[in-house]
Order: sequence, then C-alpha cells, then structure tokens
Amino acid sequence: MFTLLFVAFLLTDIAVRLWLASRQIRHVARNRDQVPSEFSHRIGLASHQRAADYTVARVKLGMLERTYDAILLVCLTLMGGLQFIDLAMAQLTSNDFVRQMLLLVAVALLLGLLGLPFTLWRQFRLEARFGFNRMTPRLFAADAIKGLAVAAVLGLPLAAAVLWLMGSAGAYWWIWAWALWTAFNLALLVIYPMFIAPLFNKFTPLSDPELAGRIQRLAQRCGFALNGLFVMDGSRRSAHGNAYFTGFGRSRRIVFFDTLLARLNGDEIEAVLAHELGHFAKRHIIKRVLFSFAAALVFFAILGWVSQQPWFYVGLGVLPQLGGRNDAMALLLFFLVIPVFTFMLTPLASWYSRRDEFEADRYAAEQSSAERLVSALVKLYDDNAATLTPDPVHSAFYDSHPPAAVRIRHLTAAAA
Repeated sequence: MFTLLFVAFLLTDIAVRLWLASRQIRHVARNRDQVPSEFSHRIGLASHQRAADYTVARVKLGMLERTYDAILLVCLTLMGGLQFIDLAMAQLTSNDFVRQMLLLVAVALLLGLLGLPFTLWRQFRLEARFGFNRMTPRLFAADAIKGLAVAAVLGLPLAAAVLWLMGSAGAYWWIWAWALWTAFNLALLVIYPMFIAPLFNKFTPLSDPELAGRIQRLAQRCGFALNGLFVMDGSRRSAHGNAYFTGFGRSRRIVFFDTLLARLNGDEIEAVLAHELGHFAKRHIIKRVLFSFAAALVFFAILGWVSQQPWFYVGLGVLPQLGGRNDAMALLLFFLVIPVFTFMLTPLASWYSRRDEFEADRYAAEQSSAERLVSALVKLYDDNAATLTPDPVHSAFYDSHPPAAVRIRHLTAAAA
C-alpha cells in the first residue's frame, strides 16, 4: 500500500513539475518579442530576448534534471539500489555502527557523483552561453574538494551523533536529535561567515568611505547593529550580482558582491540594503528560522515513528537488517522521499515569502526611496537576465519573489 502511495505522489510530482515548466516555456516564448510597458523605457528588446532565452534554457534543463532525479530515486528505492549498497557495506565490516556510517557516506558520494553532469553542464555550458560563467575548471575542482572537506568535518560528526542517539536514547531519541540539529544550525550561523565562507571567497572591508558612511547611517536608522561591511569577489565565479546579510549576533555582517557594486550607484545600493534591512526590522528572518525549527521537530517526530515500521522499509524496496540496526537506512529513505510528499506545499511557502518581500519593499520605500529601489531592481533584472514575463501559475507556485512587473507596480504606487 505504501509503495502505491509513494508512486502516486512521485508521478504527481513529476507531472505537475513538467506541466508548470511547459507553461513557463510557452508563456515566456510568447512574450519574447515585446518588452512589457513598465520596462520599455529602461530595458531594450535585445536584453529582454536574452532573458527570455536564458529562462527557457534553464527551465528545459530543470525538466530533464527532475526526470533524471525521479528515475534515480526509483532505482535507489523500489529497484533495490540502497539495499544493494547496504549489503555491500556489510561485506566490508562486521561493526554495525561503521557499516551504517559507510552507508551514509557511500550514498552521499554516489548522489553527488551522479548529479555532477548537470552541475557541470549548468556551469560551463548554460551559464557560459549567456555570459555569466567566470569559473575555471580548476576553481570548480578546488571548490568541490573544499566542499567535500567541510561536509566531512561538519557532517560526519553530526551523522554519527544522530545514529548514536537513534540507537541509545530510547523511543524519544528524535527529540534529542532535533535538539542537536537545532544547536548545530544555530552554531553554523556564527561559524559560516567567519570560518567557512572565507574558504571559498575573498572578503575585504568596503573601501568606499562615503558609501560605508551611508550604509552605517541607514543601519542606525533601522536599529541594525553591524559587525562589518564586506565585499566578496563573486566575479571570480559568476557575473551575477547580489548582496546579503549573514551571521548572527556579533558575527552579523553585510556582504556585497563586487559585481553588484560595479553596477549600482550609491543611492541604489542604499535602497537595496534598505529592503534587506526591512526583513530584519519586520522579523522575517527570525520567524523563518523559528518556523524551520518547528517544521524540523515535526519531521523528526515522523521519522521517529516510521523508522519503527517495517512497511516503511519494505514499501520503499528495502528489507530491514534483522541482525543489525537500520537507523542509517531510515535516515536515507526518509530524506530521499520526504520532498516527494511535501512538494505540493511549495505554493504556500512561495506565497509566504512573496508576502515578506512586499513588506520589505514598503519598508525600503519608507527608509530610503521607492524610485531608487525600482531603478536598482531594473538593473538587477537586466544584468541577471531575469524574465520580465513569467507565467502567472508557474510564478505563483515557485517564485519566492513577486514577478518583476507586479513588484514595480507596487513600488510605484508606494512612491506616489
């Protein structure tokens, strides 16, 4: 019965994704030769067509990748892939805990390896085709090695601790595992900007005293205490521009991509930053963090229950080990299939995110200028080849930010 339920959800997942993708492709292609009136005096037809072609190319690749991922998921579950790997690990060691750790590592490496062709194609073909890729194969390899090292240093102890709790903490192990996961993520908020991010990018203090002064004054008006303003060498990897807040408490800082600073003027940078500060002022970040912790508690509770149910393993193509523990297998099965069962909640999360974006835009209009934010957004849409004409249904389902035209209309109304 659970097998049929899983297959039904998986087929629905694929069908809805492909339907939405086909809608997006048709809608963007249909509007390719006409710049929307809101942007006609700011963005040329050639740029609009480039954005349309970029969007269509990304969606087509996404369709292929999702179909591939679904086939891979079936191979690992119903066709016995995980079962085969688990038995192979059992041949390597008689230690049950080591076997489970090896199973986790083997599956993680396999998934990374099987996903590598799409990553390479996206970076070195699709992004390069539209002029965004600046990453060299050598830098890509270096990033991959560093990523594996960080994952090993942080992930292996966490996985080992969770497996130990599953085997030693009794029926309510999932509460302790959730507490550990929560503490790990809170620690990561502090550790990441100070120790992990610098492994991949160079961060230098913002050297423009006038811009730094404007940002400090804006932060003070908004009640935001900063630990630093930094510029990241994002141009080493991509021509895309961005800015973000990172850290927690004393490690909190603002980071600008060098590509963003090269494109926007001081007024526009201040407006973009006012929008980001709006998320802070309206407590969007803390609300999302708390929600993620609450959702994680629910998922850990479900995992604690299904990990004790034989139908959960058998229904997903695995025969539980009778002479050993199946904790690692439960973790793998759960985190592989849970996205299939939660996919239809995506529109709700997208709607909530867009609501926050509108609220942050209104805050930016109050603290800085709606006109400046509109000017900055138009430049960012143009530079990043973001489509100005997304399909409304596709956008409502997926987009965490409002469509460009809708967002500009809201900001124009706020300015008026």
